[in-house]
Amino acid sequence: MKELINFAHRGAAGHCPENTMVSFRRALELGATGIETDVQMTKDGELVLIHDESLKRTTGREAWINDVTLEEVRELDAGAWYGAEFAGERIPRLDELLELLKDRSTILNIELKNGMVQYPELEAKVIQAVRRYEMSERVVISSFNHYSLAVCKQIAPEIRTGLLYGEGLYEPWKYAHTVNADALHPWYGAVLPEWVAAAAEEGIAYHPFTVNEPQLMQKMIDAGVAGIITDYPDRLAELLSPKRV
Repeated sequence: MKELINFAHRGAAGHCPENTMVSFRRALELGATGIETDVQMTKDGELVLIHDESLKRTTGREAWINDVTLEEVRELDAGAWYGAEFAGERIPRLDELLELLKDRSTILNIELKNGMVQYPELEAKVIQAVRRYEMSERVVISSFNHYSLAVCKQIAPEIRTGLLYGEGLYEPWKYAHTVNADALHPWYGAVLPEWVAAAAEEGIAYHPFTVNEPQLMQKMIDAGVAGIITDYPDRLAELLSPKRV
């Protein structure tokens, strides 16, 4: 049985400002074996790591990512909203995270945020960056936009993809085959042990999100999932510790 992947959601988002380098580094310190992040594109076509299409919540600026340049984005403070001790943290470029992880065994889950905004050639640009760092075997590209994931597989069949969805998707492991996806990334409420087993028989892994309470983490572990996406990688690392077996 493969080791369950401890995906730190937007880094250690339960402890640090999400999708910042301090959050990613802290996640690794807390035992994460995977990092989850969100990628979007600036006005001048640069790949940056931020969840919301708008800059308002995490930087205070009234603007959308696709309306500002990378230079403008890098001037913004993405840490102070979370706590004064994080003031000065910047919105990272995808390359910065790839550089951090390139010599590690960490799995990187890159979510393409191309729902509200259709970023031109986002798939190709992300894949180009992943290949440049020779990380194709350690990356999972996910999205709620399943058309986008189909494009990713056409460009890079060697890179794994994961279907993000909420609930009510009937036999999602069969649907996954229609877009050549390798994994299912459902809301945790859409996970049952029998579904995980059925998916595994078809070679499809379950990586539910966003699982933060230890009791719920244990429920997902008992269901047989292959990975868990959490804001608290330390809590999951503790549950997975050999000392607890």
